[in-house]
Amino acid sequence: MRSLAWKSILPLTLIMIGATAVVGDAAEKTHTAGSSWRSGFGKSGTPGQASQDQGQDQDFSSRTLAKDGNAYTPRRTQENARIGAVFEKDDQGAHFCTASVVQSPGRNMLITAAHCAFDADSGQPVNDLVFAPDYRNGDEPTGLWKVSKVVVDDRWAKSQDEDLDVAFLVLDQKDGKDIQDVLGGNTLGTDRGFDNKVKITGYPTSRDTPISCQNRTTKFSDTQLRIQCTDLEDGTSGSPWLTDYDPKSHSGTVIGVLGGHEGGGDQDDVSYAAYFDDDIAKLYRRAQDED
Repeated sequence: MRSLAWKSILPLTLIMIGATAVVGDAAEKTHTAGSSWRSGFGKSGTPGQASQDQGQDQDFSSRTLAKDGNAYTPRRTQENARIGAVFEKDDQGAHFCTASVVQSPGRNMLITAAHCAFDADSGQPVNDLVFAPDYRNGDEPTGLWKVSKVVVDDRWAKSQDEDLDVAFLVLDQKDGKDIQDVLGGNTLGTDRGFDNKVKITGYPTSRDTPISCQNRTTKFSDTQLRIQCTDLEDGTSGSPWLTDYDPKSHSGTVIGVLGGHEGGGDQDDVSYAAYFDDDIAKLYRRAQDED
């Protein structure tokens, strides 16, 4: 499927030890741009292929609000602006995954699916990822942001454990600013249970505008969330599952990212996410230590 949840919000001051994470410094890796490191696993697209509808804005729905489970084209808002498309090297090829800004002490962190940012075949992080927040039809309001580090759990790196299909990405500054200073960020929610109303926003590789869908999550297993949402196709891996967005604080809580079981699912209308438990909390803390 697409390229390739906790009860309380994880406080940024929480000290976690014993994290089992692999941290890759992108600048030190030998991966080359344009290589065929991914095979479109899960709901990730295939880098290097231009979007078939580049320059067009396909509206899945002309309605301001869609029924639960139906995809629609979201408006440009502060909430949606911190979600963006992931490219390799630059924006000349296809975007193949989705990521979003999460709060961190360094103020420069994204969350996505591990299979979007780590090459399982080579056992290395992908070293040339860039992030285009609020990307639409080639327009990048805040430009491209370069990923400097990829943080995944070492058990995912070794065996692609679907319950650990989560990655944190550390960004370089742009024009002397951190991305959280420009766009804000969402908090990370842990142990939130399996029944939550969430909004998913992602970037299908087949189009150059995002889609959104809202519905309630269900329990697929003790370690996986499931949701029914239409049109979450290749490119939407890594899309945040956002709940409790507060328009006053301009912040919501990410309780999952599209990935996990079958890389997020092998059907466009059914998607999965690894349940955010202590393992993801430790990974998050380790990523903060590295930013």
